[in-house]
Amino acid sequence: MVSNAELMPVPAGRGVHVSKPDSDAPVAVPDAAAAPTVDLRKPDAPTSKSAEPADTPAPADTPAPAETPAPADPWAAPGPAAPPTGRIPMPMSAPHPPLPPANGAPAGGWASVVPGAYSGFQPGYAYPPASEQTNGFAVGALVTGLVCVWPVALVLSIIALVQIGKRGERGRGMAVTGLVFGVIGLLLTGLGVLGGIVAAGRSDRADHLPAPKAPAGSVRWSALKAGDCYSTPEDGSRTDPDGGDETVYWVRKVPCSAPHHGEVAGTVRIPASDGPSYPGEAKIRERAGELCGPVLDEYALDQWAIPDGMDDVYLYPTRGNWRSGERSVTCAFEDRDAEHTGTVRTDRGSLNSAQLTYLEAVKGFNSAYAKRPKGEVDAANSEYAAWARQMAAASRAEAEQLSKTSTVWPDGAKPKVTELAAAQRAAADAWDAAAKTTDATALAGAIRRAQQLTAKTLPLSVEIRRELGLSTGEQAPDLRV
Repeated sequence: MVSNAELMPVPAGRGVHVSKPDSDAPVAVPDAAAAPTVDLRKPDAPTSKSAEPADTPAPADTPAPAETPAPADPWAAPGPAAPPTGRIPMPMSAPHPPLPPANGAPAGGWASVVPGAYSGFQPGYAYPPASEQTNGFAVGALVTGLVCVWPVALVLSIIALVQIGKRGERGRGMAVTGLVFGVIGLLLTGLGVLGGIVAAGRSDRADHLPAPKAPAGSVRWSALKAGDCYSTPEDGSRTDPDGGDETVYWVRKVPCSAPHHGEVAGTVRIPASDGPSYPGEAKIRERAGELCGPVLDEYALDQWAIPDGMDDVYLYPTRGNWRSGERSVTCAFEDRDAEHTGTVRTDRGSLNSAQLTYLEAVKGFNSAYAKRPKGEVDAANSEYAAWARQMAAASRAEAEQLSKTSTVWPDGAKPKVTELAAAQRAAADAWDAAAKTTDATALAGAIRRAQQLTAKTLPLSVEIRRELGLSTGEQAPDLRV
């Protein structure tokens, strides 16, 4: 801030300061009679009296003193130059800057006042300097925004921006960055919620769509029982537009001797312990697989007799069916691309003792092997370790059943059955070693070795089946059922 004294105009041709004569320079003193007196006093100062006593009368012959001219006003406007008066000015030395007084006060009056002396701030600063401290809320906003905790990032960013504006602290860039991340997180969350609402609405609309008119001979899927064969006409099912499971409204029940797509192995009711609420499509599909596994294994004891293309299927209730009280799951074998004739059911009454013992012995092993986890071993370490324990138990159980002395094996099958039992015991030890391995790489190698031992039993199984008169999986598709 600049004081008013610095801006005060100085009239042209007028001086503000008068320098003292240099004490060392010679001064020419004219004759006292010839030199007129120059009065340098202020105009309003009284004229000093003569050194003579006040009561001494002046000589009569002394002429009256000339009238002393008044000093010029230094602040008056410049006028015409005065005519020469014939007076000789007092000689003066060259001007030099005034010396500061002894008490340290600035010399020269108001013109020398330090700028900002009356402003309250230091010279050179119009405002107080900004704070060098970084706002803590700005740092917190940046960190929470980077770790995707967007609600906290939004709150901290707003608080930081308000405080920075009031206190002049640093960190505006961090607060703005945290705010941007918070807004992005808010938008992504909103889109996710909106997508969920749309998906739920689509599912509800699908459940409430009117079913197509059922043709003659068709029944609801929940009306099918164990041993029923059915076909699914093109106008009897609707594929979910998102690529999910088919929504089946009804099926056409046909004799198993006629061409058909599927065969029902049985129905099972979802237990009340699962809760009254609909668990969702993914959960109920997983639950249906758990409930249908034993039903399918019991219905088709000989898995090798099931035609290629016929897979395990589960017809479970939709959300709309659940609201109407439907709790049953239908377990079936179905080929959606081709039709088959005959039945896959195993008639135990037509099997002899050796055939039944063999099929019962290998049933548990086949069921356990079908539960192999999906994906690579390093991506599902714990799942593969648990599967290895199941395989070890199934291999050992098969060996024990095949070694029963009560079973009378045909002469051609007996040595092969003994060899198969020994191979399964060796495989069980390999599966046990795999189950105890914790390292992902070592686990993958152990499972590979156990599978190689299991694969060696396949030729023995084919030879035993041929000796026992069971299916070896080599028949033509239309003769397998």
